[in-house]
Parts: sequence; C-alpha cells; structure tokens
Amino acid sequence: MDYAEQQRDPFKHLLGLAIVVLLHVLIVYALVTGLAHKVIEVIKKPIETKIVEEVKPPPPPETPPPPPPKLTTPPPPFIPPPEVQIAVAAAPTAITVVTNTPPPVAAIVPQPPPTVHAPVRVAPVIDAAHSCSKPDYPPASVRAEETGVVSLRFLIDLDGHALKAEVVHSSGHKRLDEAARAALGLCKFKPGTVDGKPEQSWAPIQYVWKLE
Repeated sequence: MDYAEQQRDPFKHLLGLAIVVLLHVLIVYALVTGLAHKVIEVIKKPIETKIVEEVKPPPPPETPPPPPPKLTTPPPPFIPPPEVQIAVAAAPTAITVVTNTPPPVAAIVPQPPPTVHAPVRVAPVIDAAHSCSKPDYPPASVRAEETGVVSLRFLIDLDGHALKAEVVHSSGHKRLDEAARAALGLCKFKPGTVDGKPEQSWAPIQYVWKLE
C-alpha cells in the first residue's frame, strides 16, 4: 500500500475528526463551567513562606552550689589560774646589817699624748764649694744710681740646679731684678732635704744692690 492509498482511508479521517471535535467540546465545557477561571485563581494565590526556627541545643546542666562551710566550735578561752601570794613573816631573830662603805674607785692614770713626728726640713742653699759669679751692676743702673734689695726664690732639683726663678719682692728697679735673677740662677745649690733625704724645694735668696 502506498502513501496515496493511506490518504484515501476513510476510517483514519473519521478518527482524526472525532479527536478534534472532542477537544473543542472540552474547551467549551471548561469555559462554561468556569474551570479555567478556577485554575487561574489557584495559580495566582500567593505562596506562603514559613520561617523555621533553629533548634537550640539543650542548656547545660546547672552546677550544684558548693556545700556550706563547716562551722567548727571555737575552743574555750584560756583563763589563767589566780595567783596566790603567801606572805612569809620575817624571823624575829633576823638582824639586818647596813653598811655605808662606798665601792672602790679605780685610779685614773693620765696617758701621755701620742708623739707626732714632725719632719725636719732643710731649705736649699748656694754651695760655697762651687764658684758663683756675683751679679754685674747694669751700666744704666750705675748712671741712674739705682739701688735696692730684691727678694728671689729658686726651685732647686735633687742635683742642685735651679729649675725656676721668681721675684718675690722687687727692688724697685726692673733692671736690677732681672740682673740678680739671671746671675744667681746659674749658681750651684745644695738641694733641700726632708729628714736627711734630698727633695725638690724652693730656696729663698735676697740680694742687695748698692753703689761702692
């Protein structure tokens, strides 16, 4: 059977027509009875939502309170026994002897004061065994007739040489002071001593300037 013969089959045409008519009848019935309207209302209804509460865990068991402290009965207070004093009468034959002899006094012997050793110091002096040039009178001071006494001091080392010279009191004329300091500073000295031992020390010297 080919396709043209299938199309000419009347039974198949009637079956398709019956299905179409049945669909139209169902649609008309739905419109007449309001079934479609109810379906739409069901669709339009709002969707209800519910909040499900979180299930909380059960609370922990309560800690039982601590037991009350045990109260101990304090010990009874200590009461010392009363003191009993027994008076003893003195014997009638007892004789009391009172002496007024003072105690012996220790003799105080004065102690001598401690001896303080004072060091023996000897100032340095010009050594006479060595020649020492006498200061020359400055010619200008001779013409000006300058005179006076100059006080000097020299720092002498352990070998008897002058390390430093200073003018303590001037003669009133600078030329005379400088001439005496320069000439006496070249002299040989005996060094000063402390308890016989040489020591660096100062030697005071005075020189008199006078015209002859």
